[in-house]
Amino acid sequence: MCPNGPVGPVRTPPGDTRIPRPASGQQHLQGTYEAPPAHPRTRAPGHPRTREERGNVSKDYGRTVELDVPFDRAVTLAREALAGQGFGILTEIDVRATLKAKLGEEMEPYLIWGACNPALAHRALETDRSVGLLLPCNVVVRGTADGGSAVQALDPHTMVELTGLPALQPVAEEAARRLEAALDSLT
Repeated sequence: MCPNGPVGPVRTPPGDTRIPRPASGQQHLQGTYEAPPAHPRTRAPGHPRTREERGNVSKDYGRTVELDVPFDRAVTLAREALAGQGFGILTEIDVRATLKAKLGEEMEPYLIWGACNPALAHRALETDRSVGLLLPCNVVVRGTADGGSAVQALDPHTMVELTGLPALQPVAEEAARRLEAALDSLT
């Protein structure tokens, strides 16, 4: 039943599952079309596949180092470790403050940094200008439930996997080596 009352009989050409056409003598009401049921594998945005649907495949796309220091100390240590490997922090997103201000939600301290090594970024951009969509390197510093903290870095090899450009491999290798060294210095 339509919100404006019954639509009445409709006719559609055989095999046509799109918009029903009114039967002769019936008025066509706009906005009454009901989409056919979604394909069983279709889902709304924001509803990822379950582990069962993915076949228990999990992609490791970064490295995490757990630290037995409070969040504020981890921020200082991580910033120094990255600087020691030629990375500057270009952007800082305070996820905790943003979610509190916009949604009234509470969470542990959580920063997302855009870390950039200018020489490596230049080399990557010389290979393909569109790789800027994947820059800078994401680094997360967050508090943990036990009062400690965690520092996470995205694996630069993801850049090569996503673009399919083998010419980015040497840049990804060096970026990975430098990020590994930065994270290793924290332990």
